[in-house]
Amino acid sequence: MSLGTALVSIGVYFFKFPNNFSMGGVSGLSVLLGELVRVPGLTPSVFNSIINTLFLVLGFVFLNRGFGFKTVYCSLLYAGLTQVFEILVPLSAPLTTNKMLEAFFAIILPALGSGILFNLNASTGGTDIAAMILKKYTGLDVGRALLLSDIVIAAAALFVFDIETGLFSLLGLVLKSVLVDSVIESINRRKSLTIITSQPDTSVEFITHTLGRGATVWEGQGAYTHQKHWIVLTVLSRGQAVVLRRYLKEKDPGAFLLVSNSSEIFGKGFLRA
Repeated sequence: MSLGTALVSIGVYFFKFPNNFSMGGVSGLSVLLGELVRVPGLTPSVFNSIINTLFLVLGFVFLNRGFGFKTVYCSLLYAGLTQVFEILVPLSAPLTTNKMLEAFFAIILPALGSGILFNLNASTGGTDIAAMILKKYTGLDVGRALLLSDIVIAAAALFVFDIETGLFSLLGLVLKSVLVDSVIESINRRKSLTIITSQPDTSVEFITHTLGRGATVWEGQGAYTHQKHWIVLTVLSRGQAVVLRRYLKEKDPGAFLLVSNSSEIFGKGFLRA
């Protein structure tokens, strides 16, 4: 959770704020307020902390026990880190003059951090808390409402700043949603292996004793030869799948091996249902 929150904070402070990228959410709203409310000391980082803290208070008031320690911890850490960065590394301009490069890191770092947090059922708070409150007290389609609000915030950059910044903001909003899903799938990706063999003990012994994984074996028959075969089904990490493949190539070269990717495997040793 700390790593994911840190990645979001770094991406927001060092790349979103200096370039005025408004990609939705609290950070995007903070960018707009930082430009519209020209009061000394009220920087986007300060607005970010204020708004997140307000959502945090609303969460305590309206959600009670269902609010969750993870969201509280990540929300406070996120707000605190952006303030620390502003004190230790004050920025008056973007780190580079390459706006495309800046946009890349403004998208990829928060997306990677958010993906890690969502995979742990955590978040940095903000509009996620608003979604939880709306879900509890109204019949609104929360996901659609939040998406609409993000689009409005991103599109506002077209008028508050300039066309280029607004287009970067809208592009970032779209890419972030895609990248978050990709990060979650990548983190949970496993290899599902189906082995058709006449020497099942060779595979099963290696899987259970060397790799420490389980396997299921059932009897089958060749459609053309009518010879008896055994089918071994197992799920492994990417590294374990490579090791097993090399082992079978040496010990059971006649085995027929099917390998497929899966990011949703529930059960002992994997995700909880």
